[in-house]
Amino acid sequence: MIGALWVVVLVALGALAVYGIALSALNRPPDVWTKRVAGAVTALLLVQAVIAAVQVFGGVTLPETSTFLIYLVVSVCVLPIATQFATAEPTRWGGAVVAVGAIATAVAVWRLDGLWAAGA
Repeated sequence: MIGALWVVVLVALGALAVYGIALSALNRPPDVWTKRVAGAVTALLLVQAVIAAVQVFGGVTLPETSTFLIYLVVSVCVLPIATQFATAEPTRWGGAVVAVGAIATAVAVWRLDGLWAAGA
């Protein structure tokens, strides 16, 4: 995996989590910016997933390849699902849902890095 991209993804996920918590604290439902930021972070996650998948299928050996690939899929899917759930019926808690989705995705990305480092 690419170290710089990993850091950018984690910082973006952290910023999205803080933004979601701020929305809930201000008693506001998720807005169009929430969808845009979540979409941009999801695009970063997709780029990371494609690069990692190409490297894994291209010959990089990992001790737990199937676990790595599962985390890769989870890292791309959780945030869009959380965003859709948060904006389906906008309430003040939608921001908290986005924040929890961002934190869960950050944990998956962190675990991806750990699995990648174990194989390097």
